[in-house]
Amino acid sequence: MNGRKWAGGLIRQSVFVGPALVCFALIVAVPFLLSVYYSFTEWNGISAGIEWVGLDNFRQIVLHDSDFRHAFWFTIRFSVASVVLTNALGFALALLLTQALKTRMVLRTAFFLPNVIGGLLLGFIWQFIFVKVFATLGEHTGIGFFQLPWLGDAPTAFWGIVIVSVWQGAGYLMVIYIAALNNVPKELTEAARIDGAGRLTLLRSVTVPLIMPAVTVCLFLTISWAFKMFDLNVSLTKGGPFNSTESVALNIYQEAFRNNRYGLGTAKAFVFFIVVALITVLQVTYTKKKEVEA
Repeated sequence: MNGRKWAGGLIRQSVFVGPALVCFALIVAVPFLLSVYYSFTEWNGISAGIEWVGLDNFRQIVLHDSDFRHAFWFTIRFSVASVVLTNALGFALALLLTQALKTRMVLRTAFFLPNVIGGLLLGFIWQFIFVKVFATLGEHTGIGFFQLPWLGDAPTAFWGIVIVSVWQGAGYLMVIYIAALNNVPKELTEAARIDGAGRLTLLRSVTVPLIMPAVTVCLFLTISWAFKMFDLNVSLTKGGPFNSTESVALNIYQEAFRNNRYGLGTAKAFVFFIVVALITVLQVTYTKKKEVEA
């Protein structure tokens, strides 16, 4: 009987879990393993002949590919700016919209809406704003902020992409932070107020430690978003001017699909995967240690 029950349980688990495992294997696992294999080869993505080159692709990336190093440096700078500003704005909006405001539900919807718009469409909208709308406002008002060459100069193009990224992602983080703030026990905040804690002390010593699980999630999301940023990069600047705003994802795309060097492109993608995985593991490990029980 025990054997039959065990077999029946195994069959039921296979029925429920099997389709998901098959989809995961076909969509994620197999392509990942194939890309790891191709990273050690020289292949143009079209011909049947695939030449094994070992570590040559990785040597070229480390020693000779200055474009990839510049793209990585841009991606790191963009990620730091985007992660910090998106989390700061999302948390500030959550603090504001957990107050007793009559229009808070409307404001929550308005701030979340940019996240619903696709990255490419959002980028083209903001490209029109930077190039046409800001230029027109600069002509009529004379304000220097609107007269800057937002997408035509490397420093301003960098901050242009950061602005759009923060504008798109802050509303999503706001929802997560609102849920965390609503779960902070009222008894603890009231006790802290009775003990004489001011708003900043209450925020630093009570609220932030109790919402650290939400901080862990939001940091993980924004780090992955920032490092994988592609659609905004393509629609806003296409990596220009002079490749000064080319992200790693765009560099990999150009290498594989424009230059038809799939082997080198997948090698770059594998290096990129390792770096992002290490950063996210370190971030999650560090912030998990900061979490406290309510």
